[in-house]
Amino acid sequence: MDDLKPLRVFVAIAEAGSLVGAGRALQLSPPTVTRILSDLETDLGVALFHRTTRAVRLTDTGQSFLVDAQRLIADFERAVENARGARETPKGVLRVTSSVLFGEHYILPVIQQFMSAYPDVRVEATFVDRMVNLVEEGFDVAIRIGELSDSNLLARRVGAVRRVVCSCETYLGKNGIPQHPSELKGHRIISARAVTPVDEWKFRDGIRVKLKPHLNVNHASTAIRAAQSDCGLTRVLSYQIGPELFDGKLKTVLEDYEPDELPINIVHAEGRSASAKIRSFTEMAAERLRKNPFLNR
Repeated sequence: MDDLKPLRVFVAIAEAGSLVGAGRALQLSPPTVTRILSDLETDLGVALFHRTTRAVRLTDTGQSFLVDAQRLIADFERAVENARGARETPKGVLRVTSSVLFGEHYILPVIQQFMSAYPDVRVEATFVDRMVNLVEEGFDVAIRIGELSDSNLLARRVGAVRRVVCSCETYLGKNGIPQHPSELKGHRIISARAVTPVDEWKFRDGIRVKLKPHLNVNHASTAIRAAQSDCGLTRVLSYQIGPELFDGKLKTVLEDYEPDELPINIVHAEGRSASAKIRSFTEMAAERLRKNPFLNR
């Protein structure tokens, strides 16, 4: 990778004081050196050297151009070294995105661990319940739940989640546990619009149940809080109530009718040439998420 070959040849000639000396320094034949210099002078429209049969001497324009050429080469080499260093050592700004609850529950701990391990990296985390465009919106890494559309993104599967119906023991004790999705019509329903934007819940084997929610909320965390407070049954993603299931604050029902699970993937736009910050974060996140029982059962 070097688009500065003509400049390097020019600088070598100026430093060696001859075309032969420049060719020896760059391991190029004298005719090649002569051709590259001629092409450069033709492109610039000026003579850079006064030539004699025994030596070359910079013109006034050549003297000025030499300073600029040396600076350009130095800047280019510094940029290459910085880029290679970024691939080898995590540094700079890492921009990460995921959905709100997933980010708060599972990605924030990874970010904290990552920042402790790599203090030269600053992290910008955006947790939002919508599909972001990594390239257009400037994100390095995203954690996505659901089937991925065809794209140029590199994806690594780290787990899966389920669509679950749940409520608290108090509500289920008073109102009974539904044994079939059709029995949901006899229960109080809490609808989380962020999870299920329509009032028709789909289950395995093509079963669909049209419901009239008693409570509509715009966020899963609100629906979860309402279900814990004996307001009825709600439907969320299993990862969103992992701690509540573990503590016994909520209980799932209709497990035998749950639709297919949704994959969890870490995605990024860079492939084999991914920078060290991206590679290190995805490795750390993948290892941690794969060990999480709420994301792999």
